[in-house]
Amino acid sequence: MTKHTYESGLIGNCAFIAHVEKTTNISWLCFPRFDSDFIFGGLLDRRKGGQFTVLPESENFETSQAYLENTNILQTTVTSGENSYRVTDFAPRFKNYDRYYKPLMLIRKVEALSGSPRIKIKCEPVTDYGKIQLTPSIGSNHVRYMGIDQELRLTTNASMSYITEDKSFALHKPIYLVLTYGRPLEAPIETTCERFLHATTAYWQEWVKSTSIPNFHQKLVLRSALVLKIHQYEDTGAIIAASTTSLPESPNSTRNWDYRYCWIRDTYYTLTCFNSLGHFEELEKYFEFIHNLRTGEDGRYQPLYSITGGALLTEEISDLDGYLGNKPVRFGNQAYTHIQNDLYGQVLVSLLPLYSDQRFTEEERMHSEPMIMNLLNKIELTMNEKDAGLWEFRNLAQEHCYTFLFHWAGACAAAKMGIRLKNDTMYNKAIALRDLAIAKIESCYLPDRKAYSQAIGSKYMDASTLQLITMGYFGDDLERANEHLKALEEDLLAKNFLFYRYKHMDDFGVPETTFLICAFWYIEALACVGRLQEAVEGFETLVQYCNDLKLFSEDVDQHTGSQWGNFPQAYSHVGLMNAAFRIGKKLDKPNFL
Repeated sequence: MTKHTYESGLIGNCAFIAHVEKTTNISWLCFPRFDSDFIFGGLLDRRKGGQFTVLPESENFETSQAYLENTNILQTTVTSGENSYRVTDFAPRFKNYDRYYKPLMLIRKVEALSGSPRIKIKCEPVTDYGKIQLTPSIGSNHVRYMGIDQELRLTTNASMSYITEDKSFALHKPIYLVLTYGRPLEAPIETTCERFLHATTAYWQEWVKSTSIPNFHQKLVLRSALVLKIHQYEDTGAIIAASTTSLPESPNSTRNWDYRYCWIRDTYYTLTCFNSLGHFEELEKYFEFIHNLRTGEDGRYQPLYSITGGALLTEEISDLDGYLGNKPVRFGNQAYTHIQNDLYGQVLVSLLPLYSDQRFTEEERMHSEPMIMNLLNKIELTMNEKDAGLWEFRNLAQEHCYTFLFHWAGACAAAKMGIRLKNDTMYNKAIALRDLAIAKIESCYLPDRKAYSQAIGSKYMDASTLQLITMGYFGDDLERANEHLKALEEDLLAKNFLFYRYKHMDDFGVPETTFLICAFWYIEALACVGRLQEAVEGFETLVQYCNDLKLFSEDVDQHTGSQWGNFPQAYSHVGLMNAAFRIGKKLDKPNFL
């Protein structure tokens, strides 16, 4: 089989994300939100998805892509014979009047590099999930696209007739293309675009400078950090799992899911990374999101919400062709109806930095006390309840070891917060729940394998239990940790340090591809049990499963090295960063040599 790689990058400004293919096509762009209808959706349907390309006159050309160093600004270089040009794509983001300026505005700068290139610009946006192509209407210096509620406008210094009539023209000066949703650009186009480009470059490079990271594979960690940053919808603080939907976990598997929502579990891992980076604004914004979430009448949370806290995420199947013909194409996600009880502990662990880090003031902490007690009550309520687990089984409810691990971790975090708040009721309840969770985890123990199974009564190994090691459940008992790790390796380890989530039948068969974050959990576990050289080797092997821009997918086929699943996947970049942090700290210890 041929190796499959996603040949695209993405840009964003914490208000929207756009995917830019090597062909210069904007293949995915949802306006006005991450989870809105798409304006460009060629990623899922080449016929109905519209397009936005800047291509040479000749059909024979080569392209390459690279990010402007330490930014989310993407540059695509197109070469056709002796002629070449560059397309610089970015979403403006910078400080303005003590706030972040992050408009629904995509800017493309096209400039000649060599020879005398001729280009053809196509901008054909769509709406109603590809059912309607918007109608262009030429204005004085813009093209307005009719057919949606808000104005979609392409403002440019290029000939609008050439664009609307699909004609090529000579690129003898820099061309600027400004696509806006809602409020249009009403300012001098050349100087404004250059000012925005300079300010956005400065913003991202300053943001990178303010990170705190070890030296171990710093470049990869920084790219991952930049990717994660634009997955937060800053208006509410929600963090999405991925900006795409329905990219298959493996070909023809029908495991095609909409990830454009905020999973409380995924967010916990992402916030752990931002905390390690020394960035707190993402953490603070997320707490605002959590405080504003609607819970059920019994105070329970859903596993995921829309980026504005919406609870109803009805899953619908579209008639789009699908990525490379892979159907179904889903919008919405039925997992919002699931019982997934690990999330209560994850919110508590996410809250802990507010109380353990002296950089947060008392005022920032105190409003969380009722929330902490409610979360503890939910752990108590669900301690004996079967759930769908983190892998979101649709027709299998179990008492999952992973859920009990986060009951334990959340209770431990709440106990520390109870001490800090001088709240004996909180502390005592947390300690009691911690002990109950330990008993549940131990009920998953398989004496014949000296390891912990997926769930009480199950014989299956599950990669999520690697976190018994990485989260410190075994304490200093390296023998127990190593025995458990050995059993996981026997059942789930693939070649080149790749790792399966599990290898038993689920609602859609047996998983065919490995799950990348599990592989990075494995690397972390190796470092934790003292197998540091293997951890380093494994990390450096796994990081090769990226595309040219160092972007990682959700899944990897161990046989071909192909990328599959939604892309780029926040989970995978989180796994890379946490593994790098773990190894970096171990390498810094003088006894390593």
